[in-house]
Amino acid sequence: MATFLYKLGRLAFRRRHFVALIWVALLTLAGVGAANAPTAGASSFSIPGTEAQKAFDLLEQRFPGMSADGATARVVFKAPGGEKMADKANKATVEKTVKALEDGSEVTSVTDPFKAKAVSKNGSIAYTSVKYKVSGMELKDSSKDALESAAQQARDAGLTVEVGGDALQATPETGSTEVIGIAIAAVVLVITFGSLIAAGLPLLTALIGVGIGVSTITALASALDLGTTTSTLAMMIGLAVGIDYALFIVSRYRAELAEGREREEAAGRAVGTAGSAVVFAGLTVVIALVGLSVVNIPMLTKMGVAAAGTVAIAVLIALTMIPALLGYAGRKVQPAGQKSRLLGGGRAAKKAGRPNMGTRWASFVVRRPLAVLLLGVVGLGAAAVPAASLELGLPDDGSQPASTTQRRAYDLLSDGFGPGFNGPLMLVVDAKGSDDPKGAVTRVTDTVKDLKGVVSVTPATYNKPGDTAMITVIADSKPSSVKTENLVHTIRDAGDGITADTDAKVLVTGSTAMNIDFSQKLNDALIPYLALVVGLAFLLLIVVFRSVLVPLKAALGFLLSVMAALGAVVAVFQWGWLANLIGVEQTGPIMSMMPIFMVGVVFGLAMDYEVFLVTRMREAYVHGQKPGQAVVTGFKHGARVVTAAAVIMIAVFSGFIGSSESMIKMIGFGLAIAVFFDAFVVRMALVPAVLALLGKKAWWLPRWLDRALPNVDVEGEGLRGLGAGARNPDEDDDRELARV
Repeated sequence: MATFLYKLGRLAFRRRHFVALIWVALLTLAGVGAANAPTAGASSFSIPGTEAQKAFDLLEQRFPGMSADGATARVVFKAPGGEKMADKANKATVEKTVKALEDGSEVTSVTDPFKAKAVSKNGSIAYTSVKYKVSGMELKDSSKDALESAAQQARDAGLTVEVGGDALQATPETGSTEVIGIAIAAVVLVITFGSLIAAGLPLLTALIGVGIGVSTITALASALDLGTTTSTLAMMIGLAVGIDYALFIVSRYRAELAEGREREEAAGRAVGTAGSAVVFAGLTVVIALVGLSVVNIPMLTKMGVAAAGTVAIAVLIALTMIPALLGYAGRKVQPAGQKSRLLGGGRAAKKAGRPNMGTRWASFVVRRPLAVLLLGVVGLGAAAVPAASLELGLPDDGSQPASTTQRRAYDLLSDGFGPGFNGPLMLVVDAKGSDDPKGAVTRVTDTVKDLKGVVSVTPATYNKPGDTAMITVIADSKPSSVKTENLVHTIRDAGDGITADTDAKVLVTGSTAMNIDFSQKLNDALIPYLALVVGLAFLLLIVVFRSVLVPLKAALGFLLSVMAALGAVVAVFQWGWLANLIGVEQTGPIMSMMPIFMVGVVFGLAMDYEVFLVTRMREAYVHGQKPGQAVVTGFKHGARVVTAAAVIMIAVFSGFIGSSESMIKMIGFGLAIAVFFDAFVVRMALVPAVLALLGKKAWWLPRWLDRALPNVDVEGEGLRGLGAGARNPDEDDDRELARV
């Protein structure tokens, strides 16, 4: 592989005009496709195989035309202090608002609070439910404007009015912190390279890669049913890995220049060595992201595949466009140890023979490996303690900022009708196979009424044939609580007994039950997913490092960092520690997909640093150095670059903490803290400590396995015979690449 990538790097360096033209054309094509693509609607949310999804599908069949997936809005009214909603003036205002809401072309139904008994016991709060034909993301602006206008007219009449539901669903904003994250990355690159030109190359290529990836996702969003979160995730990961991959190749290029090689030769060797590490690091990230498909939740699968595609683009750009741009930059990119005139006058940055910080740190760890190992493990273990209190759920209007009308509507409904009113449970009774359908439905109603934790049960609504009924159940606890989850399981257990006696199936659905089933499915899939991703990456790393213990150590270190990161997420988003610093206004359960998502993404990113750092150690060991000295050599060449890469990745992920979407905010924080733990504790401390303790055993591989494994030559051993004066004519390179 190293030889092929070496030739690819030299070819891209020479044919830079052609390479640049290809990538610019792809960016233009993707941009035109995104600009002309139809506006994507809301991404459909389904959880195949769960009871809640089966009930939802049954409703679509048995109650045609009810628009089960249509947007809903709850307009909540509160009377001024000392007044009642039934007072003449207040009642007239509500009735006028209901009539105004009924005029919308996309409205299917509007309830009258006084006829539907949607008035609180103390008479101060009432609500009307508005049902639409289409989903919240497909709702026309005119319908949203009409909804807000009707609410404002009621406010002008003296009532407190708030609107909840998904009808006013807005596209999440990431905020200015995303730009700040990129700015920090730029500063780190300038400090690392001592050159504005060299620093600009990784940023430029990363932005081009993300532009192609996100534009492609936007162009295909309508056809493939991709949501807005999909492109945000792809942008987040694509930026981080795009900058990092380019950073490693540019750094190796400068190191090759420092050894006296010509620029084209240095570009080829940089792609042949660091590029090999980029390929395998990218493969681990792609495996982790595509592996999300084993969960069998379409939304999660699409997010993973789209992000994996963006990572693949980042790898290809790093291998081809970076050497091409290095060709354009020429002498403006200085050898390692030199700065540009603007930042240091081109003189040597360090005195000859003085060890750098990476060398000094690695030497310390090699001398005190056991102490460093114990301190690191204990520290990560302490950070992971809050993870034992992890509670999972999905965000609802109760997790919105207190400044939003959705959150205020949620609070008003909780005050007037109880905390469970914001997440009613819907029971679907399929009595088609029962001899007495109505008797079976009556038994379900009576049984559920007697269950602990149930506040009210509405009368059943039948379909036209009378063989299917809907029953709404209100719990006495909020939708995201463990108590509500237990009630759902209790109802399902009771339904099994009713089915055995009456042959009528009882299914529990609704948004609350959907969230519970979603969380359960993710929990059930976590172990198989972990086994698949870690197993495949373990095999891949055995091929890369030709060792059994090094990949094993890498996997165990990852588990430590991801558990510590989950602990930090729980401490901030569930317990509320330092929540105000990152704008978390409402604490609560951790997003259900967070554990499995962090396992996938963090594993892929963690292996980036493992590959980049340990390949330099492996390279030194293969070239004859002792194990301890190889560790120090690896840090001498790689610590500064890995540190810069980690800081950049943390900055990029932290930029998404400013998002108005709670899921994006939590993902940004979780990935940023995970990279911090993994890069600076696991890879920078635990890895050299373990390798120092293992010595030669770290690179042990059974002979039979050594013979069976392909030699991918990540260390670039095959490049040693390619001298500066006999490096294959350009034409030979072109023919060889064409043949491959």
